[in-house]
Amino acid sequence: MDAYSQMIIDAVAQVKNAVVKIDVYKTVQGKLRPAGSGSGFIFSSDGMIFTNNHVVNGAEKIMVSLLNENEIEATLIGKDPDTDLAILKIYSEGYSVSKLGNAEALQIGQLVIAIGNPLGYQHTVTTGVVSALGRTLRSQNGMLVDNVIQSDAALNPGNSGGPMITTDGEVVGVNTAIIQGAQGLSFSVGINTAKEVASQLIKNGKVFKAYLGFQLQEVSINSKVKHHYHLANEKGLFVVNVEENSPASRSQVKAGDIIISFNNKPVQTLHQLFKELTRKEILTMIDISVIRHAELLNVGIFPIQRQSL
Repeated sequence: MDAYSQMIIDAVAQVKNAVVKIDVYKTVQGKLRPAGSGSGFIFSSDGMIFTNNHVVNGAEKIMVSLLNENEIEATLIGKDPDTDLAILKIYSEGYSVSKLGNAEALQIGQLVIAIGNPLGYQHTVTTGVVSALGRTLRSQNGMLVDNVIQSDAALNPGNSGGPMITTDGEVVGVNTAIIQGAQGLSFSVGINTAKEVASQLIKNGKVFKAYLGFQLQEVSINSKVKHHYHLANEKGLFVVNVEENSPASRSQVKAGDIIISFNNKPVQTLHQLFKELTRKEILTMIDISVIRHAELLNVGIFPIQRQSL
């Protein structure tokens, strides 16, 4: 067998027993009926499962099917519509635990593998490459999800919530969305962000995240600008768009600026910004440094608490 195929087979073998099919049920005309399905993966030895919020939202009963065809009712631990993530828990045996990797180490062009249950076809494997990193995606509830991985691995309805893995068999993303009408555009929430969300959901049952209203993209900083201002940053956050009636719209930051510092700390990745926004002390006037047309500007912004839906 060729080396490429063997590499994918070996990677899938490490994760496949941790990938699950999720079926949800809702009451229709007085009876509990099937209301959709999706994917998920077990990430802890005590049966914690990552999936998407939109897969389980509104479900009255959630059933999880393992690769060995065992079907177990799951408990919803918590969900976060803003990142489209949810955590389930099962009490069972006969599964393995996926190994969580580091999405920050991904590179554009790197081979990735998606595993899920598209259209009910259990444990379907697709491959692709990382097309872009550090993207902001608008989720199904209209909120902006930061630190999204874009790939061309084929995703279909039912893939939602499944793992995106590397050829080492490590999970680097939670598959979350496809763009309707487009081909080769699939998105996954980076596993570093997912781990932060999981920590809060397991501990508190909900996620605190301050809201800014920027649509951002990680970009490299021009070397001349970097040296001129003696910046520690290699990268910054390019402001693609500013949401109306948001803290961002009330600040002096404009589309086209590159954010290089937030709360007096250098910021190079969306994950670094996400971590800052999960601290409750952040709800005060915060200093931001931006580069605008090679000029360094210092401005203020007042993050607000995002209201849960």
